[in-house]
Amino acid sequence: MTHNPDKTPDAAVDVKVDLHPGAKDSRNATDEISVTRHSVTVQGRTLTYTVTAGTLVLAEEKHGKDGEAEGARPRARVFFVAYALDEQDETTRPVTFAFNGGPGSPSLWLHLGLLGPRRVVMGDAGALTGPPYTLTDNEFTLLTHTDLVFIDPVSTGYSRVTEGEKPGEFHGFKKDIESVGDFIRLWTSRAGRWLSPKFLIGESYGTMRSAGLSGYLQERHGMFLNGLMLISTILDYATVDTTPGHDLAYVTHLPTQAATAWYHGALGRRRSLKATLREAEAFADGEYASALHLGARLTGPQRRRVAQTYARLTGLSPQVILQNDLRVPLARFRKELLRDRNLTVGRLDSRFTGMDRDAGGSQADYDPSYSAILGPYTATFNHYVRAELGYQSDLAYEVLSGRTQPWSYREFEGRHVRAADTLRSAMHQNPHLKVLVTSGYYDFATPYWAARHTLDHLQLDPSLRGNVREHFYEAGHMMYVHLPSLAQQYTDLTAFIEWARQ
Repeated sequence: MTHNPDKTPDAAVDVKVDLHPGAKDSRNATDEISVTRHSVTVQGRTLTYTVTAGTLVLAEEKHGKDGEAEGARPRARVFFVAYALDEQDETTRPVTFAFNGGPGSPSLWLHLGLLGPRRVVMGDAGALTGPPYTLTDNEFTLLTHTDLVFIDPVSTGYSRVTEGEKPGEFHGFKKDIESVGDFIRLWTSRAGRWLSPKFLIGESYGTMRSAGLSGYLQERHGMFLNGLMLISTILDYATVDTTPGHDLAYVTHLPTQAATAWYHGALGRRRSLKATLREAEAFADGEYASALHLGARLTGPQRRRVAQTYARLTGLSPQVILQNDLRVPLARFRKELLRDRNLTVGRLDSRFTGMDRDAGGSQADYDPSYSAILGPYTATFNHYVRAELGYQSDLAYEVLSGRTQPWSYREFEGRHVRAADTLRSAMHQNPHLKVLVTSGYYDFATPYWAARHTLDHLQLDPSLRGNVREHFYEAGHMMYVHLPSLAQQYTDLTAFIEWARQ
């Protein structure tokens, strides 16, 4: 597989385009675009493609107090990278809009880990490469089946509000969906892609955003989608809420605890992972959920029996489980499982292990799975966007910097954050909409059993339940860092696109 960026003088063209030609604006908000041309050979097939990287200005129509139109006011510059395969029929060629989550994350993870024609070389759990890091051609790029548009929401990556605007106004559930949705509408119009099959792919909080967008794009812009690809899904925060008195999250986390214990040899290897998970799932939904529901009504012998089964499935001691009233918090599990080895396990991917200053403490100092990906992805993206895509900026590329916090969920005051209802409504209104849900067994951030619980309670009409597909991988939150999972995920994603566009 070879990658050949076009080295002709026209390979990188910087273009600045006024949002309102001829209009004067004191903030001088303009698009800043770099266009480059490349080719890549994937499994014997040469793909020639054009990459457009830069910022588009998002404007909002404003009206005065008396209702008089005041024109469109530039509010933000949104950074994006768009890949388009050359010489394709735009009415049949799909286009997929991609973003990560956080909230507060740019799209570099999906971009350089799963979907784009270039990917990070970083190794995997137990065999990480060190700095300096490199890129290689991605033999599993989804560009084989769809054009790609990677979006960095406001205050992530290179996306910023325009001068005089307040960033915090974009840092919330509703405004985030509106701004990303308005960008998708603007890009689609300028690119002439209204008749193309259209998909969204989001990861983590990006799945919450995707569900929200499925409704917003339909209702605000009349844009009906072909499919949503949800990577490491969370559509209902109730499934991960461990507020005292709320026990669901302990049920949904237990199968991931069992997977983690199995991976690290705490259960022995007499049984397969899948056999272990099937037992853990049945216990979580059955005897364990019932025990938590009974609370103080649970008898002493019942409590001890539940603790013994919990211990056998997760590698913890019955004593620790009983001391935690059968409810072992995630932070404590990550610290306790491998305490005898002075190791902690990761949150994003529990296959990764870390070392703390205080091996006897009650929670981990850091997430070793996040530390493993932060350096490689940040370094390679900063190089790639300048050296290969020709986009130059002196701004810091914001990677989960915390600038988007606090994140507003005021629309959900007094109740759990939930986008599942929006997704159900969008599917009822657009019965052609297909949904793919992919999960990693070793993901504690968005546990796979929590995603399953949400789907089981989506209240879809029975005629539409076949519109949802699920796939699981023996990896974590970014399951694509595990090369066998990356290969399988490519197969699953491409099959889904072909199915959903029919």
